[in-house]
Amino acid sequence: MSKYRDLPRLNAFRRAALLPLFFAGLCACTPGEKFDSSKPAAGLVFDVGGRGDKSFNDSAYNGIERAQKDFKIPIDYIEPGEGADKESALRQLASGHYGLIFGTGFLFTDDINTVAVDFPAKKFACIDYALDPSKAIPPNVLAIKFKEEEGSFLVGAIAALTTKTNAVGFVGGMDIPLIHKFEAGYRAGALHVNPKCKVLVGYAGVTGEAFKNPAKGKELALSQIGKGADVIFHASGSTGLGVFEAARDRHIYAIGVDSDQYAEAPGYILTSMVKMVDISVYKTIREYLNGTFKGGLQEFGLAEDGVGYVYDKNNKDLIKPEVIKKVEELKKLIIAGKIKVPNK
Repeated sequence: MSKYRDLPRLNAFRRAALLPLFFAGLCACTPGEKFDSSKPAAGLVFDVGGRGDKSFNDSAYNGIERAQKDFKIPIDYIEPGEGADKESALRQLASGHYGLIFGTGFLFTDDINTVAVDFPAKKFACIDYALDPSKAIPPNVLAIKFKEEEGSFLVGAIAALTTKTNAVGFVGGMDIPLIHKFEAGYRAGALHVNPKCKVLVGYAGVTGEAFKNPAKGKELALSQIGKGADVIFHASGSTGLGVFEAARDRHIYAIGVDSDQYAEAPGYILTSMVKMVDISVYKTIREYLNGTFKGGLQEFGLAEDGVGYVYDKNNKDLIKPEVIKKVEELKKLIIAGKIKVPNK
């Protein structure tokens, strides 16, 4: 059985300019809206890499922490150790005073489906839920998915419009369909604006360990730099910290993922493809408390402000204004359905 850890507070990530406004909209209660303070607390089980990955897991934490502050509800977490049983962690929360339980990552899909059937009175949410057409989503499970390929398309365009070598790189964590969405969108965006651009690709592995191997991330990045890449996008959890180290060492640009990762290598993070995991967690808790939680599928793309890219005071001098103008035009075309972004 997984054990609780004493989890220190982290500084909030730098966010894109739209985030404070978006969160403010979520926080403002509509007239007559009521929250049921008698409902049990919310719990969350972290994914591979755990707290401190400065990416996916920390974004989920930011969302549930903000909900705790705004709605005055008790929350708790489990961070599974090496080789720990995710199902056991979910059951631990479901057996306690937790009415809404999150599994953070696609690896939770089967376990959440199993536990949800055994605890029909509890609500569950799985971030990056792995859809299986042959299996129905349990009625008390919310499957949260993102159109990562859309945000990746935009940062791919930024990379290809910024490169001086006509070569950019992509470092993925685990070689799976979810990460292929990042790669496919990035490649499509780069080639859309710069057909002569070479896109170099490498993956850190085929198991969950591929999301927490900075040494491998640096190795892959250095290999791509050696082949000419001067901008590298990673979608690899804490493995990406190695990509940032390589960027600093060789004075090229890196692109962060999931959260604004500028602080990890100031001056070398061209932008970050942000995935609003925090907002999806916050929104789900809000719906649970006001009685509007519904199981099924919710997908967040550019149109829903579920994905995007960072452009703020930290990186505005790294990206030319004409590049941002072009990327914003592409964003509008994607939302309008005039550009179809591939997801594999």
